[in-house]
Order: sequence, then structure tokens, then C-alpha cells
Amino acid sequence: MMTPHIPFIDLSLQQTRIRPLIDAAIARVLDNGSYILGKEVTELESDLTRHSGAKHVLSCSNGTDALALILRAKNVSTGDAIFVPSFTFAASAEVIAWMGAEAIFVDVDPHTFNMDPESLKAGIQKVKTMALKPKGIIAVGIFGQPADMDTLSSIAHENNLWIMDDAAQSYGAFYKGKRAGNLADYTTTSFYPAKPLGCYGDGGAVFCNDDETFEILKSLRVHGQGTDKYENVRIGMNARLDTIQAAVLIEKLKIFDEEFEMRQKVADRYTQGLSDVVKTPFVMPETQSSWAQYTTLVDANVRSQIVSDLNAKGIPTCLFYANPLHTQKAYCHYPLATNQLKITEDLAGRVICLPMSPYISKETQDYIIENFRETMTRYTQRAA
Repeated sequence: MMTPHIPFIDLSLQQTRIRPLIDAAIARVLDNGSYILGKEVTELESDLTRHSGAKHVLSCSNGTDALALILRAKNVSTGDAIFVPSFTFAASAEVIAWMGAEAIFVDVDPHTFNMDPESLKAGIQKVKTMALKPKGIIAVGIFGQPADMDTLSSIAHENNLWIMDDAAQSYGAFYKGKRAGNLADYTTTSFYPAKPLGCYGDGGAVFCNDDETFEILKSLRVHGQGTDKYENVRIGMNARLDTIQAAVLIEKLKIFDEEFEMRQKVADRYTQGLSDVVKTPFVMPETQSSWAQYTTLVDANVRSQIVSDLNAKGIPTCLFYANPLHTQKAYCHYPLATNQLKITEDLAGRVICLPMSPYISKETQDYIIENFRETMTRYTQRAA
């Protein structure tokens, strides 16, 4: 039997489904000739406002710039401390360094993999003893599940901090009846192609309910402009979303809710088929993940062998995040909320993410489940 070719994230089937609509949308932009901040950008922002429930949405060039726009709007600078989990992609902390501020790396919850409230509390108290000013929190919704935003927001407001939800992986997920995009003081997301809502290039967005901050964000997005682009009232960025990417996203957003349910069915099938042989994802009560990734936990001592065996059978995997930020050369000098980030370091050695797509076929998923089960059973028997 030939080894199948299974993409880790298959974007081709979605494109096949909506290709005529995408072609027509791009053609309209080409015909109109308004390639930067065209009418499709405004239309997308309106659509995202309705979809998320946020009062304001500002599209931008990518998810990293979305984070940076908020930090600039909040005047983050040297001497400020921003709390962020170490178990995340570099962009979440990178923007803090851009501002000359200090990233304070916080541990994560062993079940959700999101920021741990107790570690955050400890970090806030620690920073108060340092020559730093605690200013804000970046809570990441890792793998598609929002963080425990009620608890984290309460801690933020008790300590006079703003809180931002980095929803690059979790846009559209639900937490206590509200969508990611409207769970925190500010939210950012990424439209990188592999995200649950992705374009065909780079893109991002900022969500907020604060009128004053929104006006600042609009200025910052275009070089700090005032009444027009040749009046500069602040130091800004070049962070505009291309009109063609907005046109693509308008069409993709139309099918997002259906794909959201399809992702849930794929996740349910994985859990049903694997939960007795491997630790499968935990989703908090009153929460629905957008399933950017389906993430299992295995014994760190055999992870490399398991990954090798699966790859030999044509099953791709990813290890998010094998090198937590606080262990990496660029970030290892920043403070930790506690003496050690034990949960983060444990997860980093155990995580295996499986192929996830709303369009993955039942036959392909059954093949993955069958072979993952066989591999896990074999290594479990060896350990016994």
C-alpha cells in the first residue's frame, strides 16, 4: 500500500469550493484599481464588526502589526512591563521588545495551555518589586481556545492594567456566549493563510470598544496621519491591509461559521478515536474552540520516536512550541513571573499537533487515528 500524502493544513479544498467567488472578488478590485484601502477594506471591517460583536474593527497588514498597533496606542515604552505567556509564537513577545519594554514571561495552565492566572498574579507582585511599571497583559488564545478571560480581566483591572487578547489562533471561538474578538479591552488577530480565518497573503485586525483608542489606531495604521496622509500627528506605522486580501476575506468570512462547526466535528472525531490512548485537548466549560490546531500530549521520552513513526506513514505533525520563548536566545534575558515556568517546559517536550482542516475526509482522519492508536499502543506496551 502506498503511503498517502496528507497535508498538515489543507487549504486546497476550501479554495476549490469558493474559487469562482474569490476570482470574481479579485477581479472587482483589479477593475476598480483601488489596491490600498479600497472599499473592500471598509466592507470587511464592517463584516467583522457584526461577526465579532466588537464596536470597532481596524484591519491591518498582519497579526504582528496588529499587536504593535495596540502597544503604540497605549504608549508602551522603556520601563514598562507587559505580561505574556512563554508558550506562544514569537510575535506575542516580539512587539514588546519593539517598544523597548520588558516582556514578563508567565506560565500556562496544564489543561488549556493558556496563561495561568496564579502565575500572572505572582508576576505582577514580582514586577512591583522591580524598577518597572506594570502596564498590560497579552493573553494568548492558544490552538484556538480563548484564555480564561473573566479571571484574567479581573486580575488586570484589580491591578490597573489593560488586557489584550491575542486571538491569532482563536478568532471566532466562543467564551461564555461571546466571540473571541470581543472578550478583552483589546483583541488582535492574524489572517495568515493557515489560520481559521486566513487570506491569501498576510493580514490582521484589531478589535476594540474604545472610541478614543480606535481613532488613534486609525492614525497609527497610516504613518500617524492627521486630517490627511500628509499631516503627521504621531509616529505611526505602514500597516494597511491590501484591498485584494480584504476581498478574499469577505468571501471566506461568509463560510466561516459553517467551517467552525466542521472543525468541531473533526476535533470530536479525533477525541472519540484517541482519548483512550493519548491525552486529548481539554476545552473549558462554556467555551468552543476554533481548533486552529488539534493538540495531544505524549510522554516526552518517546515523542521523537512517535513523530518519526507517524511521518513514516505519511502523517505530518507539528510541535508547537518545542522551544518556549523564555529559553530562546532572543528572549532568555527577560524576567520570568516565577522562578521556573514548569508547566510551559513540560508541555514543550510533550505536544504533538495532528493535521486539522474542516475539509479533512473521514477516510483520511480514520487513517490518522488508526495509525496514531497503533503507535501509541506500541510505545505504551514497551513502557509497561
